[in-house]
Amino acid sequence: MDERIEGEVKEKTPLNFLERIIEDDLANNRVPGNTIVTRFPPEPNGYLHIGHIKSICLNFGLAQAYQGRCHLRLDDTNPEKEDVEYIESIKRDIRWLGFDWGPYEYHASDYYQQLYEIAVRLIKEGKAFVDSLSAEEMKEYRGTLTEVGKNSPYRDRSIEENLALFEEMRQGRHPEGSLVLRAKIDMSSPNINLRDPVLYRIKFASHPRTGDTWCIYPMYDFTHPISDAIEGITHSICTLEFEDHRPAYDWATSIDGIEHAPHQYEFARLNINYLVMSKRRLLNLVKLGIVDGWDDPRMPTISGIRRRGYSPESMKDFVSRIGVAKVESVVDYSLLEFCVREDLNKRAERLMVVLDPIKLVIDNYPEDTVEYFEAVNNPEDPQSAVHQIPFTRELYIEREDFMEIPPKGYHRLYPGNEIRLKYAYYVTATSLVKDDAGNVVEVHCTYDPLSRGGSTPDNRKVKGTSHWVSATQGVNIEARLYDKLFATEYPGESTGNYLDDLNPESLQVIKDAKAEPEILRAKVGDYLQFIRNGYFCVDCKDSTTDHPVFNRTVTLKDSWAKLKQKMGI
Repeated sequence: MDERIEGEVKEKTPLNFLERIIEDDLANNRVPGNTIVTRFPPEPNGYLHIGHIKSICLNFGLAQAYQGRCHLRLDDTNPEKEDVEYIESIKRDIRWLGFDWGPYEYHASDYYQQLYEIAVRLIKEGKAFVDSLSAEEMKEYRGTLTEVGKNSPYRDRSIEENLALFEEMRQGRHPEGSLVLRAKIDMSSPNINLRDPVLYRIKFASHPRTGDTWCIYPMYDFTHPISDAIEGITHSICTLEFEDHRPAYDWATSIDGIEHAPHQYEFARLNINYLVMSKRRLLNLVKLGIVDGWDDPRMPTISGIRRRGYSPESMKDFVSRIGVAKVESVVDYSLLEFCVREDLNKRAERLMVVLDPIKLVIDNYPEDTVEYFEAVNNPEDPQSAVHQIPFTRELYIEREDFMEIPPKGYHRLYPGNEIRLKYAYYVTATSLVKDDAGNVVEVHCTYDPLSRGGSTPDNRKVKGTSHWVSATQGVNIEARLYDKLFATEYPGESTGNYLDDLNPESLQVIKDAKAEPEILRAKVGDYLQFIRNGYFCVDCKDSTTDHPVFNRTVTLKDSWAKLKQKMGI
């Protein structure tokens, strides 16, 4: 398969194992109608996370590459945990990544009647029975990986009794947990998933789509393969934890009356150090108030990284670099951030923002003058536009850009030293003002009028350059500096509780950062670089015209090593 970018064919890249399978199937006429049909089947019981991006790109990407189609199927078989909010978020996330399922949107609940009829047919054929064992008893009867299971004492109920009991289950005449419908397969199978698996259980819960029509719900290992068969899926692609379920998948698709038999293929899921991607654990973070909802920019959810300012292109690049394999591995978080930086460097508008301001007064500059300097929005883009930056007598610079007594090798501003103000003039520090506690609150300097634009007639050189913001023309903004939510590579590994490894410095809020006025033109979805301070974006929830809020997407360089050293990790 050629790698195509903007319609141009690049050098042919090696095929991954799934592409090889598909091409072999097409070449040998094993694909009905010669049309590849994949599916992305999330359970709507939470928000999608970065790990799902790999599956989304794989399923939709393969369908696109081979002129097929990819279905979106919501696996809504557990009404207690599902919510319309989750369904809508799933659709929003897939579209954000640039994919669309067109008319091929399905729900497992679309097939409830068909699944029920198949279950009844299995009972009539003596291939399923209603079991009265409790959950604990069933676990005991199932056996272990080294010991075979044993048949339930209810396995030999008559077909008539099983039909009657299953109908009573459907009518809601039995309490939850009292009865289940199980397949009759083989309790001595080395694969535990084939030891008379449960097909249906009783759940008195209202379903988001079917309401109270049903009080019995089919299990995943029964629903999923039959749904694939009904939809004509040709390649059912899932992660490696479902490899042991493949025999159950094949059993379900071989049931008499099911005409299409898709095949399941497994790939290694995406694991990233420093991240927790268990939906249960993510939900717990939300419930405990540790994060500000599923879309908190520190969360690994797609909603979270979108709010943080990650671009869909960077995420596609990330999963492309990882590749598709059958062996589990852990991807380093630094690769994720590298892909984000690489992409944002090409698209982010450069702006000057001072996060920790100290006032700089140019004593020999006219008090009432406002001068403008031209700045290129993105020097990486030859077609980039420009904008104007106001310059005045009083400015703000970063506090770290001035030291009264500098160490050796310090090239920023200090008494007697000359630096360049980006886009503007050379300035030399002459004096400073301190508060009662001895803190420097104001730096005075002089400027060289002949150095406009950053050079002088005598061609003298300066080693330091500082960004700046006009004290009178600039605007106040709130900047939220986000970092990793967890401080250790594998949260919970050493203590058993992932909450013990939360990073106390995962969020720093700066209420009064100073920004050039051009920033007020930024809108949700724009990508920005605050010069020397990192990549940022407009917060999509809290930012207003009167109170602009910006989220740091990622630092310009990987500063995690410094933070770990500071925290003694």
